[in-house]
Amino acid sequence: MNWLLLTLSILLSACSSLPVALQKAPAVDVQLTDVIKNISSYRNMPVRWGGTVIEVENEEHLTNIQLLYFPLNGDGSLRLNAPNQGRFVIQSPEFLDPALYVKGSEITVAGIVSAETERIIGKKSLRLPVITIQAIYLWPRDQQSGYSGYGYAPYYSDYYSYPYRGYGYSYGYPYRSYGYRHY
Repeated sequence: MNWLLLTLSILLSACSSLPVALQKAPAVDVQLTDVIKNISSYRNMPVRWGGTVIEVENEEHLTNIQLLYFPLNGDGSLRLNAPNQGRFVIQSPEFLDPALYVKGSEITVAGIVSAETERIIGKKSLRLPVITIQAIYLWPRDQQSGYSGYGYAPYYSDYYSYPYRGYGYSYGYPYRSYGYRHY
């Protein structure tokens, strides 16, 4: 019986696609709204936050990504149905390609609060915390919103568009996006 439990736990732990640093929240779960009130008092505090990409800025030796913060589910995914709580900036010494981290992409990061930066949004000046990332996870596009572009669950499989697949028709049950599907 113990072998069965051991084997099962190993198999289940291997199924997680998140990096190890993102799988568990820090001991103290710090919220963005608390940090924004007094950024300097939270310096060097570990956080696990998530958000949607607003802007990517690549400099010579680092990348800054501005994110719109959303609370996380237990598995580290974003709770997009919850109200956002503001903005924050993540900083990486590695090049993060803006072609991959496009506007609206969902990201979960683990890192430390390292600094603050001032950003101008319209005519408003905001102080935002900067998180130096230790791990980052870009959620696959098909897992981000639950919408694949070919209807809504459970009707978004290719089964419903079978006879018209590859002919450019936009048929499908019950919904399907317009345009061609490339195979």
